[in-house]
Amino acid sequence: MTTLYDDDFYGWSQEQANLLRTKRFNELDAENLLEEIEAMGRSERRELESRLEKLLSHLLKWQYQPSRRGKSWLLAIKEQRRKFVDCLNENPSLRNKKEERLIIVYQYARLSAEKETNLSESVFPDQCPWTFDQIMDNGFFPE
Repeated sequence: MTTLYDDDFYGWSQEQANLLRTKRFNELDAENLLEEIEAMGRSERRELESRLEKLLSHLLKWQYQPSRRGKSWLLAIKEQRRKFVDCLNENPSLRNKKEERLIIVYQYARLSAEKETNLSESVFPDQCPWTFDQIMDNGFFPE
């Protein structure tokens, strides 16, 4: 089975699904199945973090470049909030990690905002200046 896993992932996945469906558990490629299940979980977490990073970056740009505010930035903030909530709703067990991830993701958002604004990273606060509730509040736009 490992050969099929390495050479034809789709074929391997269909075979594993069929083995599960027919309850032939002893024939499963358990090692690779476990690896793939864990990878799926990491992928969901990364998607959530990506949404949060984009949202934080847009909020930083909104606050530190007020002269450039426009409808596209407003809509980008609203879109990222909505997509973040969708990710949380699809993966409720990630809710208990949101505060922990906020601390880490904010640092990436600072770098992203620096790149997109050409402002120095030192312009932006070292720690996230907003609470998680503020970040997710549809009426919140930092001044």
